[in-house]
Amino acid sequence: MLPPILSTLAVPLPLPLVQRIAQTSLEHVLERHPELFDRLGSFAERLIAICPTDVPFEFTLALARRTVRASRRGTGSRGHATRISGPLVMLLALAEGRLDGDAEFFGRKITIEGDMETALALRNATESISLDFVRDLLPQWRLARGPARLLLGALRRSLLAREGLPCN
Repeated sequence: MLPPILSTLAVPLPLPLVQRIAQTSLEHVLERHPELFDRLGSFAERLIAICPTDVPFEFTLALARRTVRASRRGTGSRGHATRISGPLVMLLALAEGRLDGDAEFFGRKITIEGDMETALALRNATESISLDFVRDLLPQWRLARGPARLLLGALRRSLLAREGLPCN
C-alpha cells in the first residue's frame, strides 16, 4: 500500500512525465557532481536498476550514458548488473548518506540482487559526493528556488519522519 502522499503523486503520473522528471533530475545531479564518474570508474558502464517498492515505477540507470529509463514496475529493469529495491524514501535517504546501507540490507529493509561490487561502488560514489536531493534538484529559475526548497524540504522531512528515519 502506498503512503498517501506517494499514492497521490505517483499513481496518476503518466510514464512519459515520470521519465522526463527522472532524466532531468539525473542530469541536474550529474552537473552538480561530475566527480561521481571518477568514483564509479568502470562500474559506471553497468546498468543499475533502482526499484522502489512503494511506487508504480522503477528506474534503470545507465550512468556512463548519463541516462535513466523509467518504466512501470515489473516491466523494465532487464539486463542490469545490480537491482536495488526498497521504499522510495529509504532509497533516497541511502543515496544521500542518511542511512547505513549495510544495516538496511542486513535488516532486510532493502534488497540488493546481482553484482554486489556494482552496488558497493555506487554506495561509495554517492557517499563521497554529499548528495542532497533538495539542494541538487532545485529549479534554475531564481524566484522558484525559495518556495521549491521549502516544499521539497517539508516533503522530505515528512516522508523521513513517517518511515522513522533521521531528518537532519
